[in-house]
Amino acid sequence: MKISVELTLTPLQDTFEEPIINFIKKLRASGLTILENPLSTQIYGDYDTVMQLLTSEIKNAFELIDNGLLLLKIVKSDRSDYEPNF
Repeated sequence: MKISVELTLTPLQDTFEEPIINFIKKLRASGLTILENPLSTQIYGDYDTVMQLLTSEIKNAFELIDNGLLLLKIVKSDRSDYEPNF
């Protein structure tokens, strides 16, 4: 089953850039389809592969920050080729 995931990591601390950059670099290295914009990162792929990656990398990211939150949306389909038609 293919899924699309949108997530936003928000460290609640003064030094927030490095944990975000490290998190995104780890996602990029996964070989999955990754799209980024200034507000979020999208990951596309097989459910089991994506969720295994997220389980590992979210834990790693949380271990590197004192406080933070992660917003996550999951859609059951691969939306990587979506283009608005308006």
